Amino acid sequence: MREIPRKELCCGCGACAAICHAGAVTMVQDREGFRYPKIDRKRCVECNRCKEVCPVQNKVVADGKHRYFGVQAKNETIRYSSSSGGLFSVLAEYVIRLNGVAYGAGYDKDMRVMHQEVKELSQLKQIRGTKYVQSDMKEIYRSVEKHLKEERWVLFCGTPCQAHALRLFLKKSYSKLILVDLVCYGVPSPGIWNDYVKYLEHKYNGKMRKFLFRDKRDRNSGHTCSWMIDDTEYVKKLSEDDYCRLYFQNYIIRPSCHRCKFCTVERDSDLTIGDFWGIERVKPDMNDGMGTSLVILHTDKAGNIWEEIKQYVRSFECRKEELLQPRLVAPANAAKGRWKFMLLYRVLPFSLTIKLSNWGVRLGGLKKNGNVQVFGRSFRERR
Repeated sequence: MREIPRKELCCGCGACAAICHAGAVTMVQDREGFRYPKIDRKRCVECNRCKEVCPVQNKVVADGKHRYFGVQAKNETIRYSSSSGGLFSVLAEYVIRLNGVAYGAGYDKDMRVMHQEVKELSQLKQIRGTKYVQSDMKEIYRSVEKHLKEERWVLFCGTPCQAHALRLFLKKSYSKLILVDLVCYGVPSPGIWNDYVKYLEHKYNGKMRKFLFRDKRDRNSGHTCSWMIDDTEYVKKLSEDDYCRLYFQNYIIRPSCHRCKFCTVERDSDLTIGDFWGIERVKPDMNDGMGTSLVILHTDKAGNIWEEIKQYVRSFECRKEELLQPRLVAPANAAKGRWKFMLLYRVLPFSLTIKLSNWGVRLGGLKKNGNVQVFGRSFRERR
């Protein structure tokens, strides 16, 4: 394997590291906080397995069978605690009751976002709800493979590049694998997220216990976020949270996301799920501010599973044009000032980076020696 020539050619899924039996590939965080593969030339045997599992380099083969639905879980507790309509939880419960395993993104004890394995219904809350952070897959690829070889049902839910990478890693089809991908806006930097957690912990003098990116307490379709520092809860509008503001203004999204090939309905997963934005136009009677999932069934397997679970949801079938979201048509463009923000992030303390980004402060010239001028003071770029 050769080093990645350009950052936009790597989605950070980690499949190359997982498939390397020689241990020649490790995922290393860069100065923007994203993970990229690093190759140990002394260990690499040039087997090219890493290339075979790369979701960016390999084509997506879709069968073109699509059905489109709007969905809400009938269980209001599930829907309230989910980011959209709760379909992921319905699918996960279905699989767990079959003695299967569900995989999704959750927080570890330090609030880092990791893909996690869930085998009990009581654990499902760990991986429920959107996390606007790129998750670490670590041992997930081999864990999924192990359970499939044991002939257990497996539900995997992740970004489309992660789902495609898992299919390539497995190399063969498994009848008991349910592959679900998300309508993904683009993945933000896990390094910046980790710094933001520390920033809030320092600001409020405590340990973060929970962060909800899509809190529905105001019945506003999840346009509120909340978090716990020790035993104290804090609540903000999503648009007023510093991290979320940077994310949705496209300052902290991974470079590869801005040229993502998965921004289409043509995917090789079984199901695609996401928020049904525009439900108020298509089905006004379902627009109660508590979230509706869009669901695209791609395969016969998905159709069969839908028949099993549809008793647990309220749903309606619709046309493709009625549920199309921007990220099912084209990727998000990078913010024009992205490089400026990332420069601030590399040279300044994080708290000052946040303040300056809020104030919209312009940078002075970046000098050849790696220095930058802010308020007449020179800061040197960290390497």
